[in-house]
Amino acid sequence: MKAPLSWILDYVDVPEGTTTEALTDRLTLTGLKLEAIESPGRDITGPLVVGRVVTMEPEPQKNGKTINWCTVDVGDANGTGEPQGIVCGAHNFKPGDLVVTVLPGGVLPGGFEIGARKTYGHLSAGMICSARELGLGEDHDGIIVLPDDAGEPGQDARPLLGLDEETIEFEINPDRAYALSLRGIAREVLVSVEGASNFRDPALRDTPPANDQGHPVVVEDPEGCPVFVARRVSGFDPDAPTPDLIVRRITAAGMRPISLAVDVTNYVMLETGRPIHGYDADKLRGAIVVRRAREGERLITLDGTNRALDPADLVVTDDSGIIGLGGVMGGETTEISESTTSILVEAAHWDAVSMFRTGRRHKITSEAGKRNERGVDATICEAAADRVVELLVEHGGGHAEPGVTVVGTPPAMPTIRMAYDLPERVAGLPIDSSTVVDHLQAIGCRVDADADGVDVTPPPWRPDLIAAQDLTEEVIRLVGYDLVPSVLPTPPSGRGLTRSQQLRRRIGRTLAGEGWVEVVNFPFVGTADLDALGLAADDPRRDLLGLSNPLNHEAGFMTTTLLPGVLRTAGKNVGHGNTDLAIFETGTVTVPRHAGPAAILPVDRRPTDEEFEALDAALPAQPLHLALVAAGDAVAGGWWGEARPVTWADAVEAVRSVAAALGLEVTASSAELAPWHPGRCAELSVDGEVIGHAGEMHPTVCQAFGLPKRTVAAEVDLDLLMARSVHLRKAPSFSSYPVAKEDVALVVDASVPAADVEAALREGAGELLESIRLFDVYTGDQVGKGKKSLAYALRFRAPDRTLKEGEAAAARDAAVALAAERTGAVQRT
Repeated sequence: MKAPLSWILDYVDVPEGTTTEALTDRLTLTGLKLEAIESPGRDITGPLVVGRVVTMEPEPQKNGKTINWCTVDVGDANGTGEPQGIVCGAHNFKPGDLVVTVLPGGVLPGGFEIGARKTYGHLSAGMICSARELGLGEDHDGIIVLPDDAGEPGQDARPLLGLDEETIEFEINPDRAYALSLRGIAREVLVSVEGASNFRDPALRDTPPANDQGHPVVVEDPEGCPVFVARRVSGFDPDAPTPDLIVRRITAAGMRPISLAVDVTNYVMLETGRPIHGYDADKLRGAIVVRRAREGERLITLDGTNRALDPADLVVTDDSGIIGLGGVMGGETTEISESTTSILVEAAHWDAVSMFRTGRRHKITSEAGKRNERGVDATICEAAADRVVELLVEHGGGHAEPGVTVVGTPPAMPTIRMAYDLPERVAGLPIDSSTVVDHLQAIGCRVDADADGVDVTPPPWRPDLIAAQDLTEEVIRLVGYDLVPSVLPTPPSGRGLTRSQQLRRRIGRTLAGEGWVEVVNFPFVGTADLDALGLAADDPRRDLLGLSNPLNHEAGFMTTTLLPGVLRTAGKNVGHGNTDLAIFETGTVTVPRHAGPAAILPVDRRPTDEEFEALDAALPAQPLHLALVAAGDAVAGGWWGEARPVTWADAVEAVRSVAAALGLEVTASSAELAPWHPGRCAELSVDGEVIGHAGEMHPTVCQAFGLPKRTVAAEVDLDLLMARSVHLRKAPSFSSYPVAKEDVALVVDASVPAADVEAALREGAGELLESIRLFDVYTGDQVGKGKKSLAYALRFRAPDRTLKEGEAAAARDAAVALAAERTGAVQRT
């Protein structure tokens, strides 16, 4: 929110000598944070004076352009007292007009230096300025023509243009919509700056009573629109210019001047905080009706967009149909134009939640919507409409029609009970009861005190005050946040990372050490993401928890799998040319329990054990998962050899590495599960319990996410792994005795998993087995159709002695015998 200092001081007095910095420092301490202090004339140096046009001679040029050779009286500002010769390309002035002139030696915004230079056959010594050239707006069609009584030639033009004005930009918290107005900021100055006084409320004015002569209005949804005020101005001059003061102020506030009718509604909105809408009254047909939109209805809004309306949208209609999206944006059919002579002024109060959802639904951001969705004072609709009518009549030459329409009444503010000592207990500094009462009354609350506490009714411009904690914050901020003591809690000794934190770090270090890069994604998905994964309609991963206020309507659910996020990230990398990648993510997924909504518990006591259990039961399960994706080459090619592309085995091995870091062993067996390729998917388990899956992605999934074919991925439940982890791992023991090497080649059916053969060999070999490694897989005529040969290197070693002749061979034979028994393996000779 940008607010010119002089506009603020129209409504409140501050002690003489109060600097802008001192004022903003105090406002920042009470919660109205300073963003910047701007002055439009800060970048203008040198002589900028009032000039009177003495002569003006049009001179057509060969390029078709006509320039004006002017002499301008600038008094003694040029040091000679003689008129200044200046070439000007604008035509919206005449001899005798007062204009703004910058003389040689001046510098305009953007570092534009002004000097005497030869142009169009004349020596032009200076420039007659437009608003855009002075940084006062975007108007570049003509130069600034001052009123006849603006000043004398040679007089400094800065005060006349407001160039010496300081504009303060504040950061306004979403719950403090009242501060999105000069009325609200001035009230903050009153309660924040010591010695401030004489608050003059721009919304406090006598307004004509409602009568039956006004434009008929019917509100069918009083919850969505509790108050609707309509006033009419006839005989309005559409060519009437906006007064310079209004132009300067709304420009300084960051809005663009358009026309008198529009500028006045914006001016009053900035002044009071109440959004106003104007209709071309001659385009209205019959009574105005406020209702919810119906299925299939559409509206072309003022920005030219044809919008499909939602049944939750509040709309304004007349006999011709929908004419506006209530509280958000008007429609084209009743827009005020250059020929409008009759204006119907609407000042309506709208439900803040409906405004927020409508704005988000239609992706509309407007100054009016920004205020309506945060909550506006519902009691000033009549005053705001009357102020608009007053300005339109005063500056537009029209007259106010006697009819006044007022439908509805403002909703009542709640009464809140608060103990006297609550602010003191929260802040940790002494705050007596009289201070509590004084500060609550200072912000406009009605306070009824008794021996135990206060009953507080917030003012209508503070809909954010709904609980005792909100009132406590108000008291503390006026006492001073800077006075609240900072006390760091003393952490108990002997505590470090939790077991879960230690294990998660171990997992991250393990994967990073093997070349995997960690990514972080939003935990939100849409049904399109699950469709891209190829999940069946009855897949349990489609049981999603919906969000009531999603950041993106295309991803309005909490995810049940991390795969969409990592696959999207991998696709973006591939799209940017990073085709060799290995990424992973650890994060929680959300599995609904469908236990109903959680109870809202009081905050003045600790929940009971039963209440804790009920809350936990209402929460969805959120297990920690690990997902990883790899594509391209696992090993780059070069002079050392050919590249090796990633395979499903890389995904399985990554999970095995994680499990090994946790002291666990993973068993892989073949499975079929989307989104993996049938026949190239491994089910991963630990001690017989399935922890996840790994393998090669289905080609359609790769295509959907923009990934190359044969991309591999894995997803496992880390909670299951960490629950079985051996947290305190013993250091490995080493034997100084020699190793005995035995190799075996076993022929099995092609459908037999190598992991099953390895498990049988490991168990059959007994305690002397130190390691086992699959080093060759062969299929071909020598082993027969439907068969494969698996060659394993077995290493035997005893910790306390050198193995005797035959011990290693006996252990090998025992291993082969058990593999034959369990998998039908036949030793290859």
